[in-house]
Amino acid sequence: MTKTLINVIALAARGALLLIFVLVAPARAAPEFGFRPPATPTDPAAAAIMRDLAARLIPVYHDPDPDRYLANLSALQMAVGDYAAADTSRQSLRDRLQNAGSGLSPGQGAVYDIYAHAMALEAQNRITFAEAFSNTFRESIRRLNDHDAQAIIRLLGAPATVYQEALQKSLDQQRPRDSIDQDSAVDLIWKYIAFDAYRTFAPMAGLLNSEDDQRRYTIETDVLIKAPGGAHISAVVIRPTSATGRLPALLEFTIDESQNNAKECAARGYVGVVGYARGRRKSSAGFVPFEHDGDDARAVIDWIAKQSWSDGRVGMYGEGYSGYLPWAAAKHLPHALKAIATAASVAPGINFPMEGNIPKNSAYGWSLQADGPVAAEKNEDESAQWRSLDEKWYRSARRYRDMGRIFGKSNPFFIRWQNHPSYDGYWQKMVPYREEFAQVTIPVLIMTGYFAASEPGDLYFFSQHHRFNPRADDILLIGPYDDAMLQQGPTASLHGYKVDQVALVDFSELRYQWFDHVFKGSPAPALLAKGVNFQVMAANEWQSAASIDAMAGKSLRFYLDGIPVGSTHRLSLHKKPNDAFVEQKVGFLDRSDAGWMPPSDFISRGLAPRHGTIFISEPLNTATEFSGLVSGRLDFTINKMDVDLNITMYELLASGDYVRLFSPTNEFRASYAQDRAHRHLLKAGERQQLAFKTERISSRQLQAGSRLVMVLGINNRPDREINYGTGGDVSEETIADGRIPLKIRWYSDSYIDIPVRN
Repeated sequence: MTKTLINVIALAARGALLLIFVLVAPARAAPEFGFRPPATPTDPAAAAIMRDLAARLIPVYHDPDPDRYLANLSALQMAVGDYAAADTSRQSLRDRLQNAGSGLSPGQGAVYDIYAHAMALEAQNRITFAEAFSNTFRESIRRLNDHDAQAIIRLLGAPATVYQEALQKSLDQQRPRDSIDQDSAVDLIWKYIAFDAYRTFAPMAGLLNSEDDQRRYTIETDVLIKAPGGAHISAVVIRPTSATGRLPALLEFTIDESQNNAKECAARGYVGVVGYARGRRKSSAGFVPFEHDGDDARAVIDWIAKQSWSDGRVGMYGEGYSGYLPWAAAKHLPHALKAIATAASVAPGINFPMEGNIPKNSAYGWSLQADGPVAAEKNEDESAQWRSLDEKWYRSARRYRDMGRIFGKSNPFFIRWQNHPSYDGYWQKMVPYREEFAQVTIPVLIMTGYFAASEPGDLYFFSQHHRFNPRADDILLIGPYDDAMLQQGPTASLHGYKVDQVALVDFSELRYQWFDHVFKGSPAPALLAKGVNFQVMAANEWQSAASIDAMAGKSLRFYLDGIPVGSTHRLSLHKKPNDAFVEQKVGFLDRSDAGWMPPSDFISRGLAPRHGTIFISEPLNTATEFSGLVSGRLDFTINKMDVDLNITMYELLASGDYVRLFSPTNEFRASYAQDRAHRHLLKAGERQQLAFKTERISSRQLQAGSRLVMVLGINNRPDREINYGTGGDVSEETIADGRIPLKIRWYSDSYIDIPVRN
């Protein structure tokens, strides 16, 4: 193994990019090649088919970018089985990158450096691939520091199924055609090489990773920590053997069985600790969602501070369920807790099991996992199962509380949640509430996305902290991300929307840089410049502001013009002097639409809103930056005492494409619009006003000539509790309460305020 390879693998680890194949970008138009894809990645004929395609490409392949040429040439050489040539090509690429001093070799490239070299050794030295790969791995990794080694090991540990699924998708897309252009062929060959490499070295990677771990870290997997009430919390502690003296600790409190994050913390020079909620790993207590977590997390923090390896300082971090735990611990701030960093957070009572005080069916499925292992992600069979339950309940017209009976398995947690539809004391005791936020005096980092279902929870924590502690040391990072991207890293495309290049941020790396700033005095990351840091979609830039309100310099007020224009209505900058109105009617008895699902693409050629009315503005005269929260006031009459509403915003491009500004749809129960803790019923038959503010931020550079579009809708969908408007306990209502259709008139005095900055 050459020293150059060692050095450049280290560079790759430090500068790992977020795209797997960044060097496959098309360089120029190229000829077509006859090609019929194999049926599946594991088709016995797949290797020969891809080898033939690569062999025809090599003599004619050209790219003016030398780095991209060498990278893609190595893939073609691997596909034809010439690993010695591929190893040489990758060596040339490493030499170029090292001489340029860029440090930006793609992290995934280091995997192919190791793989190609091992395959070449197997052929040249007549040894087994297992021996060649093991030797190459050890020689490559052992000279790296913990941080760089962990970055490469994380890449090597990715499951082959990820690459198999990506390859299958590309094969299926190619199948209707009998030819392929050069750029698509190179991309397809890279996907094949990725799958073939990972399935080949997967049996060795896990053992080699564990071997390296034993050399670098002191790992304690069976720690038990006493919690209030006599329960014991199971924990894993991982310390770097290279460290001397006491260290700060980074704690994740979770329901997930993984301990990889603890090892990453240790690789960055911290003690990595994972505390597991009651009922997980070796804890003998049963798991109860949310109710004991704050006390248990504080017990773990106190235990950490007393250990001989601890310098008395603890940082907490988490995503999803574990993203709420730092706030739960901070409700009564432990002395040792010095910083928290969260992303895509669950906020109990805010965005789970309800949003806008509207319960979501997905909470029932999640509640069934509370007494057993929590799956890392849903597979297709599970998704189909829950969709089937949604349809079955919707058609049954029964109470929402009967969800468990319909499925055949009740769950006490789900019923308990239905007993608390308001944000009452049950939810308030789980995280800081009102003045309790003022006692949270430590630095906080929150990362969320315009397209994240979790966004309302993240914004709740951020806004409430600043409301009750004006001097709160909080940083908010927000961009075009969904929950999966926040937890796994962003990708170049999201449901049809092309993500700006500057938005491709390594969240994990950014979080560690921020912790290093807090605990080690390192410079603060440039991206976290002010209180609110937001990516302006379609402008390929980041902006910063002191607060959410300061994201925009002003607002544009658009009135909901009641005069129809075809099947739509106008968003008008001028209020009409008359009492024009838009009337909506929703019948609850027809359940033929039980199979309806919301559209997933963020860009569409048309809108077909379900129980919604479309309002469209005139074309914008100049390019305008939309940044912040939409607010407004609805002026209406209704024949019910309550209603569940939703608001969706789009940019309608001059090309005719509708681009979502945020997703999912912003939803809220009208009776809780002013106060999520107390219900205020509507007045049936009377004209009234309702002020609202969305719980979803967005930022996008709107083009001159584009139009703003708002869809104002009424919730009546199979995957949500249905509010029939009686004013009683909604979870007790049945279709019998919906015999009379809902009728509502939106008067032209209604308006929305759009936050803009020119």
